[in-house]
Amino acid sequence: MGASVSVPERSVHQFTVKDSSGKDVNLSIYQGKVLLLVNVASKCGFTESNYTQLTELYRKYKDQGFEILAFPCNQFLYQEPGTSQEAHEFACTRFQAEYPVFQKVVMLSSYDLIVVRVNGQNAAPLYKFLKASKPTFLGSRIKWNFTKFLVSKDGIVIDRYGTMVTPLSIEKDIIKALEEA
Repeated sequence: MGASVSVPERSVHQFTVKDSSGKDVNLSIYQGKVLLLVNVASKCGFTESNYTQLTELYRKYKDQGFEILAFPCNQFLYQEPGTSQEAHEFACTRFQAEYPVFQKVVMLSSYDLIVVRVNGQNAAPLYKFLKASKPTFLGSRIKWNFTKFLVSKDGIVIDRYGTMVTPLSIEKDIIKALEEA
């Protein structure tokens, strides 16, 4: 439980995910940009402060090569109950998010619809990679919504921040990553 998993990928840029309308997005399009990947939820006690601060950071640094990639997550007390498109509309309407909000990840097997999560056996491959890249002293498991992963321009995870770490409190780390060649 919470142990790191070995993954073959070496960079975030090796993954393909789906946007909120279900279209494939190869994350290699973000090569050369500093990324902040966040598992988001619309009905969480941390929603207001995180979305507000994420939007502020994005507006401030987007022209310098900074991107936020938001991944709706319903794994923690079902705090993202709607569809992927509803999560996208919520972020864009209520918080004027201009950054991409991706699909709530689901995977079809030959028999069932399997919900892919940030933790557990059905964790999304991207999240397996992120957690293996930066486990915490308590293991690799994501504890709650709004866990953030800062990723370098070459797709390597620089750091991981828990729910209680506000987006604005990591601004200095974002600036440092943007300044690196």
